[in-house]
Parts: sequence; C-alpha cells; structure tokens
Amino acid sequence: MPEKIELSEVQLAVMRALWDSGQATTAEVFSRVTKHRELAYTTVATILTRLEKRGLLNSESAGRERLYTPSVSRRQVETDMVAGLVNRLFQGDAGALMSHLVKHREVSSDDLDQAQKLLQEHGIDD
Repeated sequence: MPEKIELSEVQLAVMRALWDSGQATTAEVFSRVTKHRELAYTTVATILTRLEKRGLLNSESAGRERLYTPSVSRRQVETDMVAGLVNRLFQGDAGALMSHLVKHREVSSDDLDQAQKLLQEHGIDD
C-alpha cells in the first residue's frame, strides 16, 4: 500500500462505490458511479485495475467478472488526502485551512459546534 494516498475525483467515486457496498463487480461499480457522471464501462474497468495495482483494492474471479473489495479504509484515504491538501495549499498549516473555511463561510455554526465538541472530547479545548 502506498505511503500517502491521493485520488482523483473519479477514482474517489469508484472507491466510494466500493466502500458503500463492501465489494462489487465491475458492472456494479459502473452502475453506481454512472448515476452521477458519464463514464464508459471500459474507463471504470481501467480505474479498478489501476487502483488494484496501487494496492488500494483486492479482486477475485467471480465467473466472467472480477469481484473487487477495498483494501484501504475510507478513513485512511480521507486522512491522507486532507493531509495532502493542507501540505499543498497551506504549507502544512492546518490553522490556515481552518481560518480559510471560517473566513469564507464554508462552515456553519453547527459545524463549528461539532468541532468544539470534538476538541473537548480530545482534550484540546484550552
């Protein structure tokens, strides 16, 4: 498995389809992903193959199809991708990201309340 996971929007959509279902064939992933975007079946098949080569999926033969299962968790991908975002856009300064979200009203007061609760739960409310 790679050290830091970075996925494109389409790769992430494929992974979400697999996380939501637990496992799926190429046809099932295609059906789920193309509800929200236009993609060719061969494109989805190629993405699945490439994600498997990267160690993000496992597959096994299921008749004439391959049955894919995620080998990384949604949380791991979220963690790596957020860390990458903070490093690329904010030079590793998570506070700058939080400031950006608040200043540009991309978080609601409910979001801030939830963040405050998380800070308290983790003993970071000082």
